[in-house]
Amino acid sequence: MANNFDIEQIRKDFPILDQQVNGAPLVYFDNAATTQKPQVVIDALNKYYTLDNANIHRGLHTLAERATTGYELTRTKLKDFLNAPSTDQVIFTSGTTAGINLVAQTYGRANFNAGDVILVSNLEHHSNIVPWQMIAQEMGAEVVVIPVDEVGVLDITAYKGLLTNRVKFVAVNHVSNAIGTINPIKQMIELAHAVGAKVLIDGAQSVAHFEIDVQALDIDFLAFSAHKLFGPTGVGVLYGKRELLEAMPPYQGGGEMIKEVSFSGTTYNELPYKFEAGTPNIADVYAFGFALDYLKSLPKNAVWEQEKALLDYATEQLTQIDGLRIVGQAPEKIAVVSFVIDGVHPQDIGVLLDKFGVAIRTGHHCAQPLMARYELVGTCRASFAFYNTKSEIDLFVKALKRTIMMLS
Repeated sequence: MANNFDIEQIRKDFPILDQQVNGAPLVYFDNAATTQKPQVVIDALNKYYTLDNANIHRGLHTLAERATTGYELTRTKLKDFLNAPSTDQVIFTSGTTAGINLVAQTYGRANFNAGDVILVSNLEHHSNIVPWQMIAQEMGAEVVVIPVDEVGVLDITAYKGLLTNRVKFVAVNHVSNAIGTINPIKQMIELAHAVGAKVLIDGAQSVAHFEIDVQALDIDFLAFSAHKLFGPTGVGVLYGKRELLEAMPPYQGGGEMIKEVSFSGTTYNELPYKFEAGTPNIADVYAFGFALDYLKSLPKNAVWEQEKALLDYATEQLTQIDGLRIVGQAPEKIAVVSFVIDGVHPQDIGVLLDKFGVAIRTGHHCAQPLMARYELVGTCRASFAFYNTKSEIDLFVKALKRTIMMLS
């Protein structure tokens, strides 16, 4: 583990962890669904509503100016977080799903034609499948699937074979939410660009685990959510290359996204405001900046090293349980263990684990095509964050063994 990474002090930064659920200490292993928030983020939300609550950009009074400054400061922090060339290329949305839909409905409608192909991987969350199906149906394009092998690794040889001159777009996640696979996005982007295709990366599951440099990776579009990055819910980020964003039509009409409006015609605002119609989620964007500050304060590489240690330990402990099978064993994966128990429905396991204070996720994880690939109705998923501990894994494994005995 990295030096100066004091896990006990870090856990104190997250007040929600210090509680009991059903008479047992909370073991929160549902971080892939949403991460918990440090006290500084909670305090920032309270401060905004207590002292700075006002609408942004257009007001000239002190509260409006303070709110605007805080809101735009988060955009600047995100520029640095992603190594984006400009704050103009950082667009606030309501979440990853909204960012993907924005690209599908603007870039897609402007650029897809009948016969074009959109490649989507078999590892995707529904939010990176359905928007492409919708726009493909509208434009006469075709969605083609990049296959995944038995251990959860995308078939790069098959991907290369699919990259014909008909392919106009590739949509792939950086990390699978369901089984934790880390995809080789740099290689995939290079291969797509070689045939003239653009690429959207769903970064929802990767931004909390390691650094992403959009320029080094040559990313065309990147979408992610604040609530999976220790920030508030209801905030998302879409990064895009300037030339692509400038060429895309607005997604929604209304206030802020305009320069001038008349009944004879409307001229649109510049980036990024062209895509930020209406009053945004000001308070949560403001507080998100404090989550970014918190992450920046952690020792470099500490998050990755801590989570890898948790993944290795959990995998070792779980593989010793009779009848348990881990789904997704890619050589490169984040701290997610997805598993099934012979003869036991995942939902039953999740319900009983909660009685012991253990929070995991069960079901298809909004990845039904992936579950179908493995002929499963769903899995149990334990997902870890840097504030989790090996002692929590021990409690989880103990509770899981008791659960299996109760259901056998």
